[in-house]
Amino acid sequence: MEFLNAIGGGAFALLGAAMAAALACVGSAKGTGITGEAGAGLVSEDPSKSGKVMILQVIPGTQGLYGFVIFFLAFTKISAHLGTMSVLQGMQIFGACLPIALGGLLSAIAQGRVAAASINILAKKPDDWSKGMIMCIVVEFYAILCLLASFLMLNAITL
Repeated sequence: MEFLNAIGGGAFALLGAAMAAALACVGSAKGTGITGEAGAGLVSEDPSKSGKVMILQVIPGTQGLYGFVIFFLAFTKISAHLGTMSVLQGMQIFGACLPIALGGLLSAIAQGRVAAASINILAKKPDDWSKGMIMCIVVEFYAILCLLASFLMLNAITL
């Protein structure tokens, strides 16, 4: 227990906030990269589809934005209390940041794969590309749930 008290609650809170931004952004980078690889092949064959490919590529990037929103909210909450925050309060903030950190990481990668598959739809049946968008939105729903869970938990913590 001495070790935890020596670190302080602020360190745990900062770690949670950093993980929310970092992991969600890593997932978004991976997801947009997967989609970009698939899109580059299609655009090299048919440059007129670059606008729709770009839309599909941007979709997995939203999780990084969600992670940054939670980072900002957590950092704003803890910045005035860093030196005086208890270990329990720091762990609460750390735990509140986990849903978007892990959910953002995993859903962005999954969404990148779905968006890459949607590029195949665009290549073969251009009029049906919106069906692929809907499939991407299904994955997005779970990223939004993670964002909401982190947001609600952060707002419930009093410092």
